[in-house]
Amino acid sequence: MSTVTESAVRSALDAVEDPELNRPITDLGMVKSIDIDGADVAVEIYLTIAGCPMKSTLTERTKSATESVDGVGSVTVTTDVMTDEQRRELRMKVRGSTTEPVIPFAQPDSTTRVYAVASGKGGVGKSSTTVNLAVALAQRGLHVGIVDADIYGHSVPRMMGSDARPNQVDDMIIPPQAHGVKMISIGHFLDGNAPVIWRGPMLHRAIQQFLADVFWGDLDILLLDLPPGTGDVAISVAQLVPNAELLIVTTPQAAAAEVAERAGSISQQTRQRIAGVIENMSWMEMPDGSRMEIFGSGGGQVVADRLSQITGSTVPLLAQIPLDPDLRIGGDVGNPIAISEPQSPAGSALGALADQLKTRRNSLAGRSLNLGVAPN
Repeated sequence: MSTVTESAVRSALDAVEDPELNRPITDLGMVKSIDIDGADVAVEIYLTIAGCPMKSTLTERTKSATESVDGVGSVTVTTDVMTDEQRRELRMKVRGSTTEPVIPFAQPDSTTRVYAVASGKGGVGKSSTTVNLAVALAQRGLHVGIVDADIYGHSVPRMMGSDARPNQVDDMIIPPQAHGVKMISIGHFLDGNAPVIWRGPMLHRAIQQFLADVFWGDLDILLLDLPPGTGDVAISVAQLVPNAELLIVTTPQAAAAEVAERAGSISQQTRQRIAGVIENMSWMEMPDGSRMEIFGSGGGQVVADRLSQITGSTVPLLAQIPLDPDLRIGGDVGNPIAISEPQSPAGSALGALADQLKTRRNSLAGRSLNLGVAPN
C-alpha cells in the first residue's frame, strides 16, 4: 500500500514559489488538484494566463518538489488557466481588497529604499549606472526593482537584455525580470521603436501606474531612472514618492557638473534628501596602468561640495566609475558589466557603490551598539 499522501505532497509544494509573485503556489490557490495512484502522483496547477512565460519554470519546480516526497514514483504535472474570478481572487490575496491602487513605497510603513537616479543633462551614463547598480545590488542578495521613468528616452529593457512583456492579473501588472531584477518601462508596451508623444499629465499618469498598478512584492530597493533635467517627471516622482532619495550622476567635465548641480538643487523645492553624487566616465584605465582623464577631473567632487553648501547637509561623492568600452558593450547586448566583469575597474566601482547603498546611512547594520550588562 502506498504511503504517499496528499498532505505530504501539498506540504512539499509549499516550497514552490511563483517566480513572478514570490509567494508559494499553495497560498495563491494555484494547485488545482493532486491525484495519487499508488506511488504515482499527478499534479495539476493553474497558470494566471494562457501564455504564461513562467509555465516551464513552474512545472519543473512543481515536479521536482513532488519527486522529493518519500515513496513517490513517477510524477506528471499538467496545467490549466485561471478564470477571471480566480485571477481577481489572486489579486486580492497579494494586493488586498482595496479597489484603488496605492503606491506602497509612499506609505509610512514601507521598508523599501527608493533612489531616484537623476542627471542635469543626457549622455552622462545615468541609465547604464542605474542598470548596473540594480544588478550589483541583486547579486548581493537584495530584492531590487527598476522603474524606467525616462518615458521619452526609455532604454532599460535593452540594457537588461529583456524583451519580455508584463503579464496582467485582473488589474494588476506583473513586471518582467532579468538578472534577478524586476523592471517596468513604457518600452514594454510599445511595438518596435515607436516614439512616445505625450504631454505632462500623461507622463504623470504613467509614472503613477508604474508605481501603483505594478505588483512589486517586498522590495529592498527601488531605483527610478529619471529623464535628464528637472521637468515633469522629476516633479511627479517627488509628489508620488516624497521619501525618494536623489542620486545625482555627472561626468568630471565642468560643463556637465554645472548642469548636474541644478538637477540636485531641485531638492530644495521638493524637500528630497540627496543620497550622494556618482561621477561617471571618470578616467580610462590604460594598458600601462596610467589613467587618461578624457573628460577632465574633479567634477563629481565639485557637485558634491556645492550641493552640500546648498542643502546645508553633507552630500558625499559616492563613486567614481571609470570609462570602459565593455560597460557600453554590456548595455548594448543586455549583459551588464556588474555581472559579466565584476572585477574590472568599472565593475569593481559599481560593486563598491552597491555596498554603500545596500544599507541606509543611519542604519545600525555593522555597527557596535555598545550594549553592556549592568552588574547586579
